[in-house]
Amino acid sequence: MSRLHALYQAMETFAREGLAFSAEQEAQLRKAEEEIIQKEILPIITEKIEPVLAQIERELVLVVDYVPNAPLKVSISRKRNLQEMLTDAVELTPDPQVAHNNHNSRPQKRKTPGSKTRLKVIFPDGTTICHPKAKDTFIEVIECIGAERVRSLNLKFCKVPIVSNTRDTKYGQHAISNGWLILTHSSTADKKNILTKINDAFNLHLKIDIV
Repeated sequence: MSRLHALYQAMETFAREGLAFSAEQEAQLRKAEEEIIQKEILPIITEKIEPVLAQIERELVLVVDYVPNAPLKVSISRKRNLQEMLTDAVELTPDPQVAHNNHNSRPQKRKTPGSKTRLKVIFPDGTTICHPKAKDTFIEVIECIGAERVRSLNLKFCKVPIVSNTRDTKYGQHAISNGWLILTHSSTADKKNILTKINDAFNLHLKIDIV
């Protein structure tokens, strides 16, 4: 069962019980639906349609009007500003692929024996996260803070978003829930700096150390 189908089934179950969603719940459902479409449906649409559209040599906007169980309608417009066409339009786009050089700009330094590679993060309530590998601590802390919340800061490392919805072609990422990917290609010191920026941005009062 796809996540989108599961979402619709939950909504149908709710409706069958004669329950109504509040305005806030409706907004949350729309947001969840849009996020699933962005991460799971849009990449497939892009993969299938882009090669066909490559035949067109002039700019245009295709507006797809989709109604379940009805013929698909596609309209063409020369307007480049979607807001002029659709006042409630929500643009759903995957993060662009980052172009990387195939060579290293500088040699990598070897780690000396005994060098510190662990991160320790303490939350204000005393919760402590400190895994043997710094990347695991980094990932769990971001998950605790909220991947979408961290993504809103638009933080990047090596030009790649720290939280992304696109698999990078070069640098390591770790997949978490809801289709998000966390960039783990960074030194322990860099991970600490990134977490410090997140901490400062949201005023989380975290204690972040390399141990």
